Amino acid sequence: MNQIQFFHHKFPSKILWLLIAAPVVITLFLTISHNLNSVKLAAPYRYNFSPSLPGTEDRQATLQQEIAFYQEKTRQTPDSGLNLTALAQAYLKMAKATGESNWYLLAEQAAKRSLSHLAFNNQGAVMVLARVAQARHDFTEAIRLSQQVLKLQRTNDSALAILVTSNLAMGKLPAAKTAADALVNKIPTQGNLTLQALVFAAQGQDKGAIETFQYALAAEEPGELGTSASTRVLLGQFYYKRGQLELAKNLYKEALRILPRYPLALLHLAELETRQGNYQTAESLYAQVLPNSQKSSTIFDHAVARGKAKLLQLQGKEQEADKLLSQAEILLRQENATGHSNGSFGHRRELARLLLEKNNPQDTAEALSLMQAEINIRRDAQTLDTLAWALLRSGRLPEAQQKIQEALQLGTRDAGIFYRAGIIAKALGNNQQVLTYEKLAQTVDPSFNEQARLTSGMGLENLGI
Repeated sequence: MNQIQFFHHKFPSKILWLLIAAPVVITLFLTISHNLNSVKLAAPYRYNFSPSLPGTEDRQATLQQEIAFYQEKTRQTPDSGLNLTALAQAYLKMAKATGESNWYLLAEQAAKRSLSHLAFNNQGAVMVLARVAQARHDFTEAIRLSQQVLKLQRTNDSALAILVTSNLAMGKLPAAKTAADALVNKIPTQGNLTLQALVFAAQGQDKGAIETFQYALAAEEPGELGTSASTRVLLGQFYYKRGQLELAKNLYKEALRILPRYPLALLHLAELETRQGNYQTAESLYAQVLPNSQKSSTIFDHAVARGKAKLLQLQGKEQEADKLLSQAEILLRQENATGHSNGSFGHRRELARLLLEKNNPQDTAEALSLMQAEINIRRDAQTLDTLAWALLRSGRLPEAQQKIQEALQLGTRDAGIFYRAGIIAKALGNNQQVLTYEKLAQTVDPSFNEQARLTSGMGLENLGI
């Protein structure tokens, strides 16, 4: 079956519009090789539209105008549930654009006010609450709210998308796959196909992942800058974890060409430059994530502090690094200080990883406690790996072995997880398993060396979810 036949087989009649609307992109797409070791940054990976369409030059300014418009509308008619929902949605867009947690809180407040005035047939407000719950890593609540909407609107895109990402975070891959397939079967948009690719990657189905990422880029439309940039960052992460650093770098740079100063692209590119030893370049990238004009805290603050600290550690500047690590720890503790009901957007797993890197008994005990709580919320491969690390450091080897095996059973192909499995096997005296896991790590990422290990796990997994 050739690629066109496969495309029609997978998306029967709904793909006709795409073949008509984007013949140039499809033609270029067909030149891609399916050999993961030989893929180049060919034309399909480039953004083939103008990134400066009307209304896209200053995204935040446009959103501020939208917010001001609906704020005025709600001032004039404060009991209008529909206007309050529109305002909540505008706040949510700003939260995603800036990473500032206060916008999520404003979105939540407006959505709740909307529902108090319009309790029925107000799916928009419910979905805002679901997005806020997901941002807080309250995945169970996000799923509950999404399912509430789907009872009334079986094919609600936003609700299905939350089912994909929340179930991925909870390690419920079959449920994530069901929701992703439903999205793509409805209409194979770039965003829907990207979510399906993430499910393939989490299941360890690399061929399916890269093929679906390619379809996502072929389905690209002008004006959807956020989606276009996000798809490339996620594809860049996919290649980064497989040691194809130049391809990953070019994808991150293309995301930044589409959406300048896109925080996730900057953070992942800085991580890559750090791994390659380009410390000055990485430093300049971190400086762009949080501009001087930034007044409020963001979900990226701790990642920037940790990334800069890692740069200093690798250059032997331990005292300066310790100051930044302390700063990152303070930020993470502040985020974890309150419960979800009080507006917390905490990152327990990220705090636990930072504490484990400090490698002293008191911090290890706290990290284990954090992960024992986190595993009740998230159960993806990275969370299980971090819990296994904490158990290993605590001398609880059988439990560490059990958790790392749970991570491996999910199917996620991650050299860092195979590395951890090898360390645990070595501690248990299983030398043959050690060799097996070392080979598996090298198979996934042939360039996974000490530098790669030192630069991994800098708080970037699932940022923005």
